[in-house]
Amino acid sequence: MSLKKPSIWMAFTLVILCFFVLFVVYPLFLIMYQSVVDPVNHQLTLDYFTKFFGRKFYWSTLVNSFSVTICSTLLAALIGLPMAYLLRSYKIPASKYVNILIVISYLSPPFIGAYAWIQLLGRNGFITQLINQLPGIHFGGIYGFAGIVLVFSLQSFPLIYMYVSGALKNMDSSLNEAAESLGCGAFDRVRQIILPLVMPSLLAGSLLVFMRVFSDFGTPMLIGEGYKTFPVLIYTQFMGEVSTDDHFAASLCVIVVAITLFLFFLQRMMAKHYSYAMTALKPMQPVKAKGMEKIASYLFVYGVCFIAMLPQLTVIFTSFLETVGGAVYTGSFSLMNYENTLFAKDNSSIFNTYAFGLAAIVFVVVLGILISYLTVRKPSMLTSLLDTLTMFPYIIPGSVLGIALLSSFNSGLIVLSGTALIIIISLTIRRMPYTIRSSTAIIGQISPSVEEAAVSLGASEFTSFRKVMVPMMLPGVLAGAIMSWITLISELSSSIILYTQSTSTLTVAIYAEVIRSNFGNAAAYSTILTLTSILSLLLFFKLTKNEDISV
Repeated sequence: MSLKKPSIWMAFTLVILCFFVLFVVYPLFLIMYQSVVDPVNHQLTLDYFTKFFGRKFYWSTLVNSFSVTICSTLLAALIGLPMAYLLRSYKIPASKYVNILIVISYLSPPFIGAYAWIQLLGRNGFITQLINQLPGIHFGGIYGFAGIVLVFSLQSFPLIYMYVSGALKNMDSSLNEAAESLGCGAFDRVRQIILPLVMPSLLAGSLLVFMRVFSDFGTPMLIGEGYKTFPVLIYTQFMGEVSTDDHFAASLCVIVVAITLFLFFLQRMMAKHYSYAMTALKPMQPVKAKGMEKIASYLFVYGVCFIAMLPQLTVIFTSFLETVGGAVYTGSFSLMNYENTLFAKDNSSIFNTYAFGLAAIVFVVVLGILISYLTVRKPSMLTSLLDTLTMFPYIIPGSVLGIALLSSFNSGLIVLSGTALIIIISLTIRRMPYTIRSSTAIIGQISPSVEEAAVSLGASEFTSFRKVMVPMMLPGVLAGAIMSWITLISELSSSIILYTQSTSTLTVAIYAEVIRSNFGNAAAYSTILTLTSILSLLLFFKLTKNEDISV
């Protein structure tokens, strides 16, 4: 009796599974273990969880995070929903460019928005100074709860916009026309027909916004001041200068992982429950607005777009202003900030960002193609498990993943802490889902008969995959890879945990300069990152031949 020879696809599956077990499952398991084990006597204990829930100083940060997240999500929905409806319903001049600007505002890291709003509405901000010149008014800045909500709402509404816009794109306008012919007014049509139809997409986008805002620590760290959120507590417990406690930080990580996993499965459940098929036999066509509708729609769309882009415009403008000591602007234009950043002898953050990003993208593309092919063309229990594991780093907050990786590979057989490799691995597993998603969609559009024809002509399965499938998949894969690239060069949450002086990236450098109040250098770094994201997005549009990003 001869044993069946293992296929190359089984080998690929096992190797990739081992990779994710080593760099995802094992670090998370270790974090869970540390959260329930006493470091002295090595016995099981729930003391760390008791410590958290037993002291208001700790559990109030969780309440603060939920307060910020709920308010930010609601405001993002209140902005994103009408933006999507107006741009789909009315002919707005330059709507193509408005759509691009909205996407750019979303792709920029949230903490850059926080830094830019400090320049505008901080204690010495430009707008703050104008407000305080008015008689009887003293405005202390946007610090605290209101500032955090402002930044998160403006940063997150594009996600709602993209989801709802995609739903409106597939909606049959005959439903709306039928209601109008029956005497239903414009507001009632939106409330009774359009809103229920886009509700699944609205809920899906809102839950993703909720997860994104809840796990972000950069924005509350910069402008929260006395208003401390849960991610900030995790960071200070693990990386703070005083009173750090790795095991207590591990218990906090377990709490946040449990919350984000609950939200993720809630989103999946709601998507299945509210999903329906909608065929746009007569898609919505934008009409020309008249009268007050025209004025109101133009003011809202252009106003929101301008405010959303204001942080990027502020960063670019201030990067060309001369500073004294890095913090005080003289009002004169200069290239001093770029000289201090681009030509600094001990500055490797710009090179590291592109080098680490390109290395991570290579891994993302190769693994993304293989994983998507295995899950679609070679379905099995192992490939299903692999598909689930690839989503975990996307769901779990970056700071938690950073802490888990650092704890796991700081000693023992494999020591990666302080190396470029651990940052590249973190970026790879964090941002791979974008490429996997686009690759899976492309494979679904390619008929299996194409591969079967190649095999019937004598090619092996792997040769057919390499010479037929990969070239056909490449345009879609590259589009997903560019989106992965844009998000990974903007990654802060895990990089701030894993970096050393020699492996600092642009996001870490920006954060460090803002903390040191060296706003000139921070603006120059931010401009470089922003322009890189814009150029990458334009390349994405060129490859996909589509300037309308919707989900």
